[in-house]
Amino acid sequence: MHASAADRLLHHYRQHARELPWRSRPGELPTDPYRVWLSEVMLQQTTVAAVAPRYARFLERWPTVEALAAAPEEAVFAEWAGLGYYARARNLHACAREVARLGGFPTTEAELRKLPGVGAYTAAAVAAIAFGADCVAVDTNVERVIARLFALSGKADVPARAAAMLPVGSGGGDFTQALMDLGATICRPKAPDCPSCPLRDGCQAYALGTPEAFPARPIKRQRPHRFGIAWWCRQGDEVRLVRRPARGLLGGMAALPGPEWNEARPAVQPLAAVRHIFTHFSLDLLVVEAAADDGWWQPLDRLDEAGLPTLYRRAVDAALAAERQPRLAA
Repeated sequence: MHASAADRLLHHYRQHARELPWRSRPGELPTDPYRVWLSEVMLQQTTVAAVAPRYARFLERWPTVEALAAAPEEAVFAEWAGLGYYARARNLHACAREVARLGGFPTTEAELRKLPGVGAYTAAAVAAIAFGADCVAVDTNVERVIARLFALSGKADVPARAAAMLPVGSGGGDFTQALMDLGATICRPKAPDCPSCPLRDGCQAYALGTPEAFPARPIKRQRPHRFGIAWWCRQGDEVRLVRRPARGLLGGMAALPGPEWNEARPAVQPLAAVRHIFTHFSLDLLVVEAAADDGWWQPLDRLDEAGLPTLYRRAVDAALAAERQPRLAA
């Protein structure tokens, strides 16, 4: 089954591969490892639609890994603003500097794992797609395809099952991307298009008639809620901004000044409030008028240059709108 399934999958990929700016066409020589690595970091927990224009901007500004390595860290953070999961920006810059120091990207999965911020998935993806290594990068799409193909409730056996399907000596680039495309376009989390799937005849979940049951979904835990204060200090057409501590959530990003967040709602009269959902908790950020000495004055018409993360950009927009509206009750 494995060989025939792989053949059917690769044939389908050659006919239906998505055209993506960081990807070579099926069967073509691997693309630039810098482009593969950059796209894979950007795509972690972010959609292709959101990444594509930002990827183009990054390449226009820093066309090589050496150019990115030489960039100021603040510039990288600013360019990353809006993509979320901001630790990726710090790791991206640190990795670029290490690759520049080494004189290029390592070519093996094991050596790639030694780079800053490069985990098992990214190492396998770069090794397979950029260097043609015989390995399979397992993302959520690949997990879902393999789990359904073999009716696996859990995910622990997925990497081994995927690796066993890979034709030896063929290189994992096209195979990995074929699985990714299948999961993104056909073997979707909900309403999978099983009639169009090249692996349908050997799929155990399809045979059971319950493809959506695989893999089993984890029990959702209640997300804790926190409160924060952002000081709104405006002087004419400028607003006071600070840079958050290098470590921690939104580390190194520009922000409105304010104390640490906690679980108790502060007794303040907010000018505005925004709610933001992080991975592990939700937050009500209360924007309060106050004086602030730290940081710098940022012109409002050049706010995009500061690289505010989504939370603080929404807070600024809410404060500006609230200045023209009745004040919120505490």
